[in-house]
Amino acid sequence: MNLVFFTGAGISAESGLRTFRDSDGLWEEYKIEDVATPEAFARDPGLVLHFYNQRREQVLNARPNAAHRTIAELEEQFDVHVVTQNIDDLHERAGSSHVIHLHGEIRKARSTKDPRSVTEINGSTLLLGDRCPLGSQLRPHIVWFGEEVPMLDKAAEVVKQADVLVVVGSSLQVYPAASLIHCTSAGCPLHVVDPSDVESGSVHVTHWNEKASSGLPRLASWLKEKYG
Repeated sequence: MNLVFFTGAGISAESGLRTFRDSDGLWEEYKIEDVATPEAFARDPGLVLHFYNQRREQVLNARPNAAHRTIAELEEQFDVHVVTQNIDDLHERAGSSHVIHLHGEIRKARSTKDPRSVTEINGSTLLLGDRCPLGSQLRPHIVWFGEEVPMLDKAAEVVKQADVLVVVGSSLQVYPAASLIHCTSAGCPLHVVDPSDVESGSVHVTHWNEKASSGLPRLASWLKEKYG
């Protein structure tokens, strides 16, 4: 059975990573237009690099939680793919084998001249003067506001193959990523694990009204019993 997870900031918040949209979120301290757009990087690359260096250090200090581990463990019984809005690597560190990052990866950098030239960042810091093999400044491997989402089509293909789709820790308010839930085949069950109400626009919805770390283990047990 093809089991696809679509994950958002809520799953990483339980590992201590601050979200952008909560009342104490990152956008309370920074303006989007100052740190998360191509124009911001062109205007003040030092500030943008500093912002993402902070995010990267937080990710390095975070650990996968029970929700991340539960998803990885389900690979023992199902064909599991993860499509995530998150830029951290907690899914991979928990053991998930197939992860698509819609909005980029915080521990990678890419060339400002050739976006296909992507490299790992050693440590937590990316600085002015760090250059790609082509000689151009490296930038965070992040999809900024106003940029296309290059992995969207690949993610849509994965979602189309889902026998069951599980949304975890996402408000489904960030587009175009949220539109992926409408790529499922007719009749594909949709499970949502989130302590908040979620507008899915789908008639095939089961809402697990709790946090990811407690809701996902319960859902996993249910899936194993039903489809195992």
